[in-house]
Amino acid sequence: MKAFDLSGRVAIVTGGNGGIGFGMAKGLAEAGAAVAVAGRNAEKSARAVAELKALGAKAIAVSADVTREADCAAMVAATVQAFGRLDILVNNAGINIRKAPQDLAAAEWESVLSTNLSAAFLASKAAYPEMQRQGGGKIINVGSMMSLFGAGFAVAYGASKGGIVQMSKGLASAWARDNIQVNAVLPGWIDTDLTRRAREQLPRLHDSVLSRTPAGRWGTGEDMAGVAVFLASPASDFVTGAAIPVDGGYSAQG
Repeated sequence: MKAFDLSGRVAIVTGGNGGIGFGMAKGLAEAGAAVAVAGRNAEKSARAVAELKALGAKAIAVSADVTREADCAAMVAATVQAFGRLDILVNNAGINIRKAPQDLAAAEWESVLSTNLSAAFLASKAAYPEMQRQGGGKIINVGSMMSLFGAGFAVAYGASKGGIVQMSKGLASAWARDNIQVNAVLPGWIDTDLTRRAREQLPRLHDSVLSRTPAGRWGTGEDMAGVAVFLASPASDFVTGAAIPVDGGYSAQG
C-alpha cells in the first residue's frame, strides 16, 4: 500500500544498532527508507549498517552521544549531508539501572533521565528545523510498559519513560502546525540485551512475564517493525500525541 511506502524518506534511529532500535530500523529500511543508525558503539553500528545494506537499503552509521546537544545537532547534519533530508526520527536510545530507590545514587538517577528522556528532547529539537523546513516529519519516541506501571526496581527508568509519553503529547501539540506528528510506542517485555540482564538479576521475571502476557511469549525486535512503519508513514498523518502499547496484551490485563 502506498500509505505505508517510505521510499525516498530518510530516518534516524538512535540506539538503532541492536534490540528494539534495530528491529525498527530494519522495518523502516524494508519499507524503503534510508536509515542513519546513531549510537556510541561504532563496531555494533557498523554491523547493523552492513545488515541493512544487505537488504538493499541505503544506510549509514553516525557516532553520537545523544545526551549532548552538540552531538544531536551533528547527527542531524550528518544525516542530511548523506541523504539530503530528514523525515523520521526514532528516539530509542536508553539505559536502565536496577536498584531499590534508596540505593540509587543521584548521579545514577541523572544518568537514566538524561539518556532516556532528555536525549529524546534534544534529538527532537535538533530534528525540528529540518522537518519544519521541508514541510513535515515524524517523531517516534520509545517509551515502555513502565510508562504505565510502577516497578520498585526501576524507579528512575519508569520516571523517564512516563516522561516520554508526556513529552510526546507536548511536542505533538506544539508542532502540529508544522505537520510534524509525534507519537510514543510502549514496548512490553522484548527479548533484548537489556532484558536478558534483567532476567539474570530477577530470577522470577521470565515466568512472571509469560504468565501475564496473553500472547504467551516475549516480544522480539522484529515485533516493533510494524508500528514503526505505521507511525513513520503517511498512514498515520492524523495520529499524533498517541502512546501505543506493543506488548502482546500485557497492559490489557487488570
